[in-house]
This record gives sequence, structure tokens and C-alpha cells, in this order.
Amino acid sequence: MPDKPAAEIRIDAELVRDLLQEQAPQLAGAADEGLRHVADGWDCAVWRLGDDLAVRLPRRAVAAPLILHEQQVLPGIARRLAPAGLGVPVPLVTGRPARRYPWAWSIVPWFAGDTGLVVPRVRRIGWAAPLARAVRLLHTPAAPGFPPNPVRGVALRTRAAAVHARVDALKGQVAADALARLALIWDAALRAPAWSDGPVWIHGDLHPGNLVARGGRLVAMIDFGDVTAGDPAYDLSVAWMAFDRDGRTAFRAELSDRYDEATWTRAKGWAAAVALMLLGQSDNDPPYAELGAEAVAELVAAED
Repeated sequence: MPDKPAAEIRIDAELVRDLLQEQAPQLAGAADEGLRHVADGWDCAVWRLGDDLAVRLPRRAVAAPLILHEQQVLPGIARRLAPAGLGVPVPLVTGRPARRYPWAWSIVPWFAGDTGLVVPRVRRIGWAAPLARAVRLLHTPAAPGFPPNPVRGVALRTRAAAVHARVDALKGQVAADALARLALIWDAALRAPAWSDGPVWIHGDLHPGNLVARGGRLVAMIDFGDVTAGDPAYDLSVAWMAFDRDGRTAFRAELSDRYDEATWTRAKGWAAAVALMLLGQSDNDPPYAELGAEAVAELVAAED
């Protein structure tokens, strides 16, 4: 797996303060009270703004459209998910390109708590039912014009070559029996009937790192940069990415009337594909490599 791409723009406190002063002067004072860098993802940098807000800025040109996608669709998604009681990072300020910064950017709510990356699987079972209810509300038909995504929610056959290449690349690094089992899971998903209904809205990157909990309660679903529409099986892969067997059983039970067995078979295949991708990140993103290893253990052991 390649190293995390370098930022194409130097994003520092001075730049963030300048953008706030130019485009959100009503919030510039919050920067004086507290502005701190909290994360650099593959696509975006995140700066905490006071106690309740965050500034989300693309760090690469290829990621710039993702912010626009969030700005376009998150208000509607938040309205649909409101009955589930989960927070969604709807942009409160939609920033524009500026002299020192060439892309759109956003100010979003900050959801205090822990992501699933630091919460053991056994303690996530309480998240299963609320997450399933949110997924049910999210997976509604999407009209034409939804943000395109060449990887998320697409037909599995379009990703077959990439998945088999990952299996080959990990030979000698991952136990042979585990790799063989993952390949079988993927191939079973390829043989399953494809999604035959119209595209539904999907998060596109639904895993523990994008779930926030506080006091044991799931409070938010974040990072919709890959939001798109397509086969809901992509999101349902979270059953293996986030939960142990008990949590997965609870998650699936909450959705038992919504998805058929073919959809769950495809979801398991997508979980295998994502786990294989994450396994290659041991050098540049150890927490996600660990998530991949945990997911592989669930997939290899699971009979569901």
C-alpha cells in the first residue's frame, strides 16, 4: 500500500485564521479562543475550532470535489437521519476558494467522543441497533445527479481485478489460509445476484473510524467524503468491519426485513475487500491496519 499522499497545500493555523477572517468573521474569535490541528487524513485536514466546531479542508486537488459533495447532499441526509438520533457533520459554513487556498472548505459541527478505532468490538454491541436504524433511513432511492464514485457502491465485478491483486500482494504477509478464505468470500459475493433496484444513498466509507460514541452511546456518523448512491451492500459491510458476532447478529436482526441474503453475501464480500485494503497500511496507518486485521479475524471465523 502506498504511503499517505503528501499535502499539496501547506495548511497551518495562519491559513485557517485568514480563511475565517475573510469568509466567516463571526467565527474568527473562536480561533483566538482555541484553534488546533487534530487530523490529516488521506484527503482532508481537520482543525478544531473552539469546543463545538471543526474546519475541514482538502489537502489534495483530487479530494476537493469530496467537500463539494458533502456540501451538496449532507443537509438532506441529515434530515433523513434525524429520527435515528445520530449527528451528521452538515456544513455550517461553506467556504470558497481564496487567494492562498484554491478549494472549497467547510466548517462543521464537532462531535465530542471516541471513534470506534479506540472502542473494543465487544463494547460496540450497543451501537448495532441505532446504526442499523440510521442505515435504514439513509438507504433511500437517490435521484439522478448524486455524487459519482468509481469504487463505492458499484457492481462487485468492476473491482474484481483490484481485489485479486491485493490477495496476491499480501501473500507471505498474511496467513495463507486466511487469504484463501477471503478470496472465497469475495468470489461468493461475485456469484451472488447483483443489486437490481435503483441506486440508494450510501455513506461510502462506513467503518468504526467514522462512527463516534460517547459514554457507550453512538452519537454521530462522520466523514461523508465518499457519499454516493448505488448498492447498499457496500455500507452493510460495516457488520463485519465494526462488530463481533453478537453485535453483527443484532445489526442484521434490525434490518432483517429490508435486505435479502444475496445483499448480505455481497456485503460480506465488500468487507473482505476493504479488510484486504486496510491490511496493506501497516506502515503508514497502523490503526487502520489493525482494523483490517480484526475484520479478517471476524470474516475468517464467521459463519454468517
